[in-house]
Amino acid sequence: MPDDEQMRNAAEAVNTAQAILITAGAGMGVDSGLPDFRGKDGFWRAYPVIAKLGLAFHQMANPEWFDKSPELAWAFYGHRLNLYRQTSPHIGFRQLLNLAAQKPGGYFVFTSNVDGQFQKAGFSPERIVECHGSIHHFQCCHRCVDEIWDATNENVVVDESCFRAALPLPLCKRCSGLARPNILMFGDVEWLSHRTDMQHGNLRRWLDNLDAHSIPLAVIELGAGTALPTVRQTSEQIAERFRCPLIRINPREPNVPPGQTGLPFGAAEGIAKICLTKLPRP
Repeated sequence: MPDDEQMRNAAEAVNTAQAILITAGAGMGVDSGLPDFRGKDGFWRAYPVIAKLGLAFHQMANPEWFDKSPELAWAFYGHRLNLYRQTSPHIGFRQLLNLAAQKPGGYFVFTSNVDGQFQKAGFSPERIVECHGSIHHFQCCHRCVDEIWDATNENVVVDESCFRAALPLPLCKRCSGLARPNILMFGDVEWLSHRTDMQHGNLRRWLDNLDAHSIPLAVIELGAGTALPTVRQTSEQIAERFRCPLIRINPREPNVPPGQTGLPFGAAEGIAKICLTKLPRP
């Protein structure tokens, strides 16, 4: 467990920063009740029918299933789409937003999550990078046109008894072929990246502005593991560029580079502890 000094260091770093970068992996959603896909056991607990097929997450999250078995592919992604639509973000999202929105330099979010929970919690869509795309946006399976559309009015009905999506499956608006989520999957050469590329551009301009005006930044990382290290690497690279504090909140893998702060908590607990830590009066 962290000592009082570590907690004060984390709270002081967040308090004195004038801009906040929030980076988040899958662990951010666990406190909202979303499944933890860590390892085959975690994935199979969430999807026992897929467990019977002996498929790991990286095998199921593959675009080939939209050709081999569209009803299974859309059962997997349709179930997740429906789950994310029904899930309310935990209180830590609101606490983070309240904290970050007060900063004169503003905030940005970088997340590998495709669930849209940050937008649902009130974070500005223009201040979010979804590096793996979004389940709330669709595209054509075979890129008949480079179009990504909002899936708000799309519905997928999943038969839980056999874990197959009911017809009709989502279709491309242009060619009427099969549609898919605009998510970067494993072995994926069909993913349309221009929506995410635009988000990356927004983040790059924000960081460049902070740099140009020497605005103090702090990075708060939540629930990002080492199995897919994109979020952790991004946190560390930006913290190194700005020579700024990195607070890594992770119950299993809180290890940090020298001089940074790792807190072994779940996302909601870690955020709450930072917000509640009392700092000495100046």
